Amino acid sequence: MEFSLIRNKMKKKQESKFETIANAITSWTGSSYAFGMAVGVILIWGISGPIFKFSDTWQLVINTGTTIITFLMVFLIQKAQNKDGKAYS
Repeated sequence: MEFSLIRNKMKKKQESKFETIANAITSWTGSSYAFGMAVGVILIWGISGPIFKFSDTWQLVINTGTTIITFLMVFLIQKAQNKDGKAYS
């Protein structure tokens, strides 16, 4: 009995930490600063193309970066939608 109470308290603490981190990341990624930073990265990548002779590695850098960011953002978007859905219920 006591073990399940302790486990529930630990789970709530972990959820709270996750919620805090996820909320901070969601707020930051939706900011103008994050958008400007993304545009800056793409501009730097595009400008550096001639320097790297538009090599396969040059293309792989942006493809890998955008794939990883998109993969992680899917989970953040889903978390935000689940939170909104619970708020309307």
